[in-house]
Amino acid sequence: MGRAGLRRVVPLGVLTALVAAGCAGAAGAPATGTGAGGASPPAAKAAPPGDPPPATAAAPTSDPPPPATAAAPAGGCAAGAVGRGASPAAARPRFRGTVAAIDRRTRARMRWSWRPGCPVGLVELRLLGVRHWGFDRKVHHGELVVHRDQARAVLRVLERLFQLRYPIRRLRLVDHYRADDDRSMAANNTSAFNCRRVSGTTRWSEHAYGRAIDLNPVQNPYVAGRHVSPPAGRPYANRTRRAPGMVHAGDAVVRAFAAAGWEWGGSWRSARDYQHFSATGR
Repeated sequence: MGRAGLRRVVPLGVLTALVAAGCAGAAGAPATGTGAGGASPPAAKAAPPGDPPPATAAAPTSDPPPPATAAAPAGGCAAGAVGRGASPAAARPRFRGTVAAIDRRTRARMRWSWRPGCPVGLVELRLLGVRHWGFDRKVHHGELVVHRDQARAVLRVLERLFQLRYPIRRLRLVDHYRADDDRSMAANNTSAFNCRRVSGTTRWSEHAYGRAIDLNPVQNPYVAGRHVSPPAGRPYANRTRRAPGMVHAGDAVVRAFAAAGWEWGGSWRSARDYQHFSATGR
């Protein structure tokens, strides 16, 4: 009988056993090993260079990536038996922001920063709740009160800062410090509305209208000659220094505020208020 004849009489049961043995061998082999017959399984597609793996605020960036899903071997093996239990890719933290009118509960919280006689009424103010990055490289929740006409613009700025992963030490209503600007700055708190006058004058501050923000006061102090406020900001009075949270002329933070029409106090000609951003430039 010829060779062709021999191939025709191989029992079907033997073929079935051979295929099953090949599937079992492929499933049990390590991902980097070779499959049945010495052929290597398809290699996983390499990630494009320079693209970091997704990370979440809750897990350190050094954690290993999720286990890879092994490719199904050729020959009709069941795909469901491969890669079982693999976790989905972790999602990047996303910015979240809300704008709300000042209700009774918020009014009660603002008993230090607002009072009758302020240049704006509560109906003209809005409470912003936002996600922001901290110096600990984690995502935190913070709050600001701003003028209603500036609420959406400020929200866009804070979203941009979140995208930049710009760190903010604290983002609390100034009432947490009884509306004491010195205490708020000493705590390195970023704040906006505060019904107060410009220090040493009878003029209302732009903060009294909800049209100004003081950002990371320690890293961005007010500097007038040898006077530095807050005192803890003295090491940062030298603006040639580069450190997290600092703002410099023309950087991404300044550009984010400029895109909303806000100006930076760090560009003033006499005293420099590096923490100060305002809708009016004052």
